[in-house]
Amino acid sequence: MLDISRFTQYRQNVVSNCAQAIVGKDQVIDLLLTCFLCSGHVLLEDVPGTGKTMLLRAFAKTIGGDFKRIQFTPDLLPSDLTGINFYNQQTGQFQFRKGPLFANVVLADEINRATPRTQSSLLEAMEERQITVDGTTYGLEQPFLVMATQNPLESYGTFPLPDAQLDRFFMRLRLGYMEREQELSVISRTSTLDIISGLSQTVTPEETAYVQTAFSQVRVSSQVANYLMDIIQATRQESRFGAGVSTRGAIALYKAAQVTAAISGRDYVIPEDVKYVAPYVLCHRIMGQNGVQAEETQAFLDRLLETVRVPLESV
Repeated sequence: MLDISRFTQYRQNVVSNCAQAIVGKDQVIDLLLTCFLCSGHVLLEDVPGTGKTMLLRAFAKTIGGDFKRIQFTPDLLPSDLTGINFYNQQTGQFQFRKGPLFANVVLADEINRATPRTQSSLLEAMEERQITVDGTTYGLEQPFLVMATQNPLESYGTFPLPDAQLDRFFMRLRLGYMEREQELSVISRTSTLDIISGLSQTVTPEETAYVQTAFSQVRVSSQVANYLMDIIQATRQESRFGAGVSTRGAIALYKAAQVTAAISGRDYVIPEDVKYVAPYVLCHRIMGQNGVQAEETQAFLDRLLETVRVPLESV
């Protein structure tokens, strides 16, 4: 029996705790939580200094997870992420030393500054929840969330993420600037690092395990499922898109709508849930035609969502 109150309470505990450090970004925290509950990963694109690192630090403290930050640079090697086998002179044997990917919450900062070889080393970890070093496979910590960041303005000396890797990210988000009054309160308060260090864990591993599995019981009617597929097929038929959304993207949209409904206090999905999360789940999965920028693709998708007929009955 699905206990929907456990979702709303979980959401309240996480958002209210993170909001102590990240002011005025409850919507982004909600979306990050949605990715986490769906066992997905986040690509966060924004200018420096908007609180990306602080957001993930606060989230890790809230769920009681181990946090690691990796600064991606052109000389970063795959072994710097996964770990290495080193020779232990005391034992006379090779011993595996774990890399920073062995954590519950991993921040891949400025991921597009690393070489494609290093970027690709994340794929197995993100998709399979495991890594392979010298022929030996190691399981990663559970739960496991990767949030990669990249600066959308500065492209000199960067290696753009290939479409295959973009498709591995559950959502693409942006923090954006705060409102004037919110920013005034932030610049005059104590250090955000001090606030985060004072945060406590507000959810238990048992609660996390329940919400990460039970959301699949949220009902999706045939009308809503067909509405979702109408959106997916519309992206594949749109002439301004080079390629539409993959089946992985359709599955992600389905799961995100279920979690959105659950944390909103419903055990069923309505079309508004699908429409709300669609831009965050789908936009980075759409290949634009030559010369089409990401912002234009976003605008095309927004207009496309308005053209897809919404079913009148949703349950």
